[in-house]
Amino acid sequence: MNRDAYQPGPARGARAERKDGAQWTLVLVRELRHPPARVWEAITDPAQLREWAPYEIAGSLTSPGTVTLTWVGTPTPLPATVSRVEPPHLLEYGDMRWNLETIPGGTRLTLWADIDKRFISWGAAGWHICLDVLDHLLKGTPLGRIAGGDAVKFGEWKRLTVEYATQFGIESHH
Repeated sequence: MNRDAYQPGPARGARAERKDGAQWTLVLVRELRHPPARVWEAITDPAQLREWAPYEIAGSLTSPGTVTLTWVGTPTPLPATVSRVEPPHLLEYGDMRWNLETIPGGTRLTLWADIDKRFISWGAAGWHICLDVLDHLLKGTPLGRIAGGDAVKFGEWKRLTVEYATQFGIESHH
């Protein structure tokens, strides 16, 4: 499949959890038809992250310590602490926690990402697209990263943000 033919499905597998004040946690769940060890590589290898994630990593995600995240569209790199590494099942760094659970036929990936409530439907839409791109990368049919401004320009972005805002019971900000 080429990038032009890619169409994200309906909003699914996400929930918003109130944290404190304006900070909420976005929880995304996606089932992938690949073993946890393969998914683990894709979420920890900086070269693979560049293919699908909304940021680039300088440093190692495979051991505790400090890494630098540079989000797409944001020139300022941000330091993040890698606090938990339990391959191939649990990874925590910065405001994110990844859990990979073995299920029949593959992996259930769960991502917890702290985010300002005002942007949670945007975050859900952006991660939805990124996780689709990850799935294509794992299948050997890479689409290339669709994140930041590219995601916002992408035709289905607005539909996804509205669908997630509705699911979360919040107002959508376009």
